[in-house]
Amino acid sequence: MSQGPRSRIAAATIAAAIAVAVLIGHPASASAHHSKVALDLMKVRLATAKYHDIDKAIADGYHAPHPYVCVDSAEGTMGYHYLKWDRLDDKLDMRKPELLVYVPDSRRGLRLVAVEYMKPDADQDLSTDGDRPTLFNQPFQGPMEEHEAGMGIHYDLHAWVWSDNPNGTFAQWNPAISC
Repeated sequence: MSQGPRSRIAAATIAAAIAVAVLIGHPASASAHHSKVALDLMKVRLATAKYHDIDKAIADGYHAPHPYVCVDSAEGTMGYHYLKWDRLDDKLDMRKPELLVYVPDSRRGLRLVAVEYMKPDADQDLSTDGDRPTLFNQPFQGPMEEHEAGMGIHYDLHAWVWSDNPNGTFAQWNPAISC
């Protein structure tokens, strides 16, 4: 008997929890840096697993920016971005990403592929970057212009936690997915 989408998500969440327990119990099994990043990414998966259901993301305050477009380029795809405006502040919490990123899925409409973290640039000056944030030991991209009114100059970092990216977990563009 085949599993439905919710059953697969529940199974993935349980598997993620087991992996976290194994990593916590055996931190010397890989380099300290790699283990910490892997553990942190697992925590992100656990915190965002419920957002495979786009209705839950919307109910929790994530909204599609305007215009509503699937962002892609010759370098690859990002997807549809759903922003939680009240998280666009100076605080970063890996378990509470500012954006969720989706791509079209013929079976369910949209498929969660990544999270994105965003932090406003303190001085709103594109020529300076003294306040560049880092998360997962990765420097954010930017500073960059606002993508929509009210966003301001900011930094951002993608984490492809729900889709493989041949360019790397923290690359901006993913050539393996499409709109």
